[in-house]
Amino acid sequence: MPGESPLNMMQAQRRSLPHRSRPAARPRRPWGIIGVAAVIVALAAGWCGLWYYAAGVADRTMSDWVAREAAAGRVYTCGSQGISGFPFRIQARCGAASATLNSLQPPLAAAAKEVTFTTGVFEPTTLVGDVTGPLTVAAPGKPPSFVATWSAAQINVSGLPPFPDAVSVQITQPHLSAGAGADAPVMFAADNSNFQARVIDGSPENHPVIDAVLHFDSATAPAVHPAFAVPLQGDIELVLRGFKDLSPKPFAQRAREFQAGGGKIEVKTLRLQRTDAIVVGSGTLTVNEHGRLDGVIQVAINGLDNIVPQLGIDKLIGQGIDRLTGATAGSTQGLSALDRLLPGLSGVVSAGANASVVDDLKKMGQPTEIDGKPATALPLRFADGAVYFGMIRIGEVPPLF
Repeated sequence: MPGESPLNMMQAQRRSLPHRSRPAARPRRPWGIIGVAAVIVALAAGWCGLWYYAAGVADRTMSDWVAREAAAGRVYTCGSQGISGFPFRIQARCGAASATLNSLQPPLAAAAKEVTFTTGVFEPTTLVGDVTGPLTVAAPGKPPSFVATWSAAQINVSGLPPFPDAVSVQITQPHLSAGAGADAPVMFAADNSNFQARVIDGSPENHPVIDAVLHFDSATAPAVHPAFAVPLQGDIELVLRGFKDLSPKPFAQRAREFQAGGGKIEVKTLRLQRTDAIVVGSGTLTVNEHGRLDGVIQVAINGLDNIVPQLGIDKLIGQGIDRLTGATAGSTQGLSALDRLLPGLSGVVSAGANASVVDDLKKMGQPTEIDGKPATALPLRFADGAVYFGMIRIGEVPPLF
């Protein structure tokens, strides 16, 4: 139109162009969502089936193990039991657990409040056990001979049953007493203890060689020996050679097989330490045809003066005085007879005897060092079960069979 600017004419043409509508959106098909959901459901169903299948295998394995142990004279029972842990674990629980060990002579019965074993679905060869105390050990139908308590106890087993290739036991604040009651003698107590054993050569089914390691902190065993009344820290490593296999069998039979197979107990590491003494050593022991230990462990001792008085030298002197005075076995005379002659004489004799023994041991031994401290090296000798420290007999180990 005359008088209109070219810009107005272009805007008018734009307004007169027909409006183009956008294409209609296609309706979304639900097949993708349904497919994903179906896969998730299938995986969940498959996982459930796998878990229940694995739980069934675990249940049958435990039943077979219990039956095999019963055939060997070890009968295990549960007051209540069950399997749980879905979806990622398999946990077998045994409440009011008990075991009757008829393979031992005399037979023994053990009982614990609860035992649980757990394995992961992705780690079926690793088994973790938790034991809830107290644990009691007694002759069947008799009051407890031993009672063990702890704040935590865990067992780890690796390998395919029934032949594991590694076992570890960790116990926090263990306490073992000879009988029930607060006044029962303490056989062992510690802040914590850790035991590990693994097959380092051969196989569990064919002549295994076992490496065993024991560690404990602040341990005491006053009822075992007066020298163990002072808290100890210990590290012991043994290598055992001579086992035929690790199949379940009575201890006496295993010990006989060990002896017949030329069994050796290699003490790789021995270290016992308390505030006033340190003992280190290594050596090899064997088992003779009578089931008794033979061999020598070379030890080095720092603090010999503190250990000797606890070896029972005064008791040996008292027994000698009993023989000289004609006292009967089990009498209470001994050194007390010296006190009747002169009060305090027994203490003087004991102190003199201990000092003499210390001097003799230092002369028999060789000077050495432990952690930069002066020490004396001496043999700890086992002869048909009798234990000699240097030339002094300090005890006896009972036969293994």
